[in-house]
Order: sequence, then structure tokens, then C-alpha cells
Amino acid sequence: MAGFRSLARQVRDPGCDVALRRYSLRKCLERFAPYGHRATWDHLCRRHRFGPEDRDLDPARLVAALDELEEARAVWLAYERRFAERRRHEKHLGLRRPPALDDWHRHTWGGNGVVRCVDPAVHPGLPLGEALRRLVSALEAQPGGSCPVCGADRFAWRPVAADAQGCGPVCTECGVVVPAPVLTDGALRAARGRTARADGLRARAVRELAAVG
Repeated sequence: MAGFRSLARQVRDPGCDVALRRYSLRKCLERFAPYGHRATWDHLCRRHRFGPEDRDLDPARLVAALDELEEARAVWLAYERRFAERRRHEKHLGLRRPPALDDWHRHTWGGNGVVRCVDPAVHPGLPLGEALRRLVSALEAQPGGSCPVCGADRFAWRPVAADAQGCGPVCTECGVVVPAPVLTDGALRAARGRTARADGLRARAVRELAAVG
């Protein structure tokens, strides 16, 4: 199975057919897709102005999309190196049990879906590298009350689903699932409470419709 760098070389290879270069870029997202595969692809298509199913497009746009993806990947890999070094140091000191943030990180090793978007069509408008830099800054700081990517302060709680990375506090502005450990307890309670109220209103509406019927 080809790795990310091998696929990236194919994307840049002018001797390859454009359809193959597009396919190779899409395969890169199986190795690194910070918003999740579908949302990251949608993001790259919009920012670099080519259609999701376009087989005949300007190769320069594919390369520009790859450049953006590689920049974001470099940001995340640098964080993972710092993370691994810190864990080695903590283990040396006898701190064997990882904190909650490290438990979250264990499910995102490699950066695939690290800022997952529940709706593939709703994602931050920022370049991927900037979104990852903002997330990394939040991961290395104290918990806050706002989305580390866009700065909004309203969240909805998405309950546990088949995809464990797709559950938790979802920013209602940019659509990312925010790592719970980067938010304060107050922000998490507000997200759960807001979702519970919305569920209650939906249940009430269903009961009223049933009564009318």
C-alpha cells in the first residue's frame, strides 16, 4: 500500500494522467484527512475550485490542494513528535496513566479526523494548516470556553455513535467536533444542556403531532 509521500509524488508527476493524479490526491486523504475524508475533500474542492467528481481539471489546482494538505500534515506531525517526547519523559518520571487529553489523542494518531466535521459540507473556511495550528495551540494550553478553530462559544452535544471520533461537543459555527479536554467543564455542561433542551422540544413536537393525527 502506497504511503502519503509516494502518493504525493504521483500528484506532482506531470508524466501521470490527470485522472491518476486526482485519484492519488484522493488516496492521500486515506492517510491524512483532518476534517475526515469526505469533509476534507469537500474543503479542498471548494478552496481550489474543482468539482468533487471532476476528472479533467487543471493539474496546478491539484498541486495547490496537495500543498495545503501537506502543510497541515507537517503541523500535526510536529505536534505528535512533541507529544511522544512528553509521554516518554512522563513515563520516565513514573507517570504511567495518561490524562484525558492523551486518551483523546490515542484515537487520532496520524491526524485523520483530528478536527472531524460531522456534516461533510460544513467545515471551517480556514486553510487546513491554520485550523491545525489553532487546534494544537488549544491542546497545549489550558481549557477554554470557545471553539479553538473559529472562536465561537456555542456547542451542541453529539451523542456516542458508531464513529467514536464523531461524538462530543460540536461547534455550531464551523461544524468541527471539538476535543472535550480543550473545553472547560462549564462549556461542556452548556453543550449537553443545550442538546438536551433541543431533544426535549423535538420530542414534544412529535407528541403534539401524534395527538393531532
